[in-house]
Amino acid sequence: MPIKTFTSGRIRRANYDPVSRQLDLHWDNQTVLAYKHVPGEVYRRLCSAPNPATYWEDRIAEEYPKGIPMTSAAAADGAKNFNDLFGGGD
Repeated sequence: MPIKTFTSGRIRRANYDPVSRQLDLHWDNQTVLAYKHVPGEVYRRLCSAPNPATYWEDRIAEEYPKGIPMTSAAAADGAKNFNDLFGGGD
C-alpha cells in the first residue's frame, strides 16, 4: 500500500490502497478522513501537488464518497477477533 508522508501543511500522511481504491488522509489535528473509489492518478497528483490540502479541497473532498479509515477498520476487526478468541466486550 503506497504511503506518502508530508512534512508541511495540514495533511501529514496519505495512505492509498490501489486494490480497494481507498485513500486515507491523516491530518495535523489527528483526524483521519477516508475516501472510496479514488483513482490512482488522483492519489499521484495529490502526492505531487504544491499544496496537498488545496488539492484535496478542490479535487477530492466533494468528489468521492467518504468511507471508514483502513486503520480504524483494521483495529475494529482486531478487537473483534481478540474478543472472539478470549471473550470480553460483553
